[in-house]
Amino acid sequence: MVTPFDEEGGLDLAVAARLADHLVNTGSDGVLVCGTTGESPTLSWQEQDELLREVKAAVGARAMVLAGTGSNCTEEAVAASRRALALGADGALLVAPYYNKPPQAGLEAHFRAIAEAVPDLPLMLYNIPSRTGCSLLPETVGLLLNCSNVRAFKAASGTVEEVTNLRAVCGSSLAIYSGDDTLTLPMLSLGAAGVVSVVSHLEGLRLQAMIRSHLTGQTAAALAHHDQLLPLMRALFLQPNPIPVKAALELRGWSVGAPRLPLVAADASLKAHLHDLMQGL
Repeated sequence: MVTPFDEEGGLDLAVAARLADHLVNTGSDGVLVCGTTGESPTLSWQEQDELLREVKAAVGARAMVLAGTGSNCTEEAVAASRRALALGADGALLVAPYYNKPPQAGLEAHFRAIAEAVPDLPLMLYNIPSRTGCSLLPETVGLLLNCSNVRAFKAASGTVEEVTNLRAVCGSSLAIYSGDDTLTLPMLSLGAAGVVSVVSHLEGLRLQAMIRSHLTGQTAAALAHHDQLLPLMRALFLQPNPIPVKAALELRGWSVGAPRLPLVAADASLKAHLHDLMQGL
C-alpha cells in the first residue's frame, strides 16, 4: 500500500484509512504498510507505527495487516517487529538487509534473531536483490524454517526459477508470493500462493479474478486477465516505485500526494501514458 502524504509532506492518516478500506473492498486479502511501495526508507519509525495503527483500525478483522519492519540493522528490525506485534499487526515483512551486503551466514543470523524475538508474529521474508545488493538463497531460507513463525517469502529477484528453487528446498512449508505483478501468473503456475501487489491499487478485482481463475483451473480466463493487465503492470515500473502508482491513484481521484524526496512526482508524459492505459481497461 502506498503511504498518502498531505500537501506539506506529512502523513495523511485519513486518506490511508480510506485507501486500506478500498483495497480490502476490491480484492486484497491483506494490506501491507511500510513496504517499498509505502516509501519505508523515508518514514520515521514513529510514522510507521502511526500508519500501522490507523490501517489496522480501518481494516479490523476483514483482512490481514502486515507491517514492513525490516532494516539493515538487526537491532532496529527486532524493535520494529516487537512494536508491530504490540500494535496488532497480523504479520511482518522483513526485507533482506541492504547496503551492508551480509553473507548468507549473516542473513540467517539476522532473520533468526528477529524470529526468535517475536515468536508470535508470522514473518514473510523479502528478497529483492536489485534494491538490497544481496540475495537470500533458498538454502538459507530452508535453515530458517525451524523458526515456526517464518511462514512466507516475497520473491522479487525477477526470475520465476526462484519459486522452483524455494519449493525444492522448503516444500510446502513456505508460502511463496510473487513480488512482481508481471510474474504473478507464471509464478502461480509453479506453486506460488499469491502476490504482494502494486497494480491492486487500481485493478484489484481483475487481479483477484486472474488468481481465482488460475486456482480453479480456468487457465484461459487467467491468461486473458493477465494479458489485459500486463501493459498497466509494466507501466507502474517505468519509473521507480511508487512514482507511477501514486500518479495513477491521483488520476483516479485519490489525494495521496507526491513521493518524498529523493523520489519525485511523475512527469506529464508518464501521467498521460497511465491515463490512456487505465481508460483502456
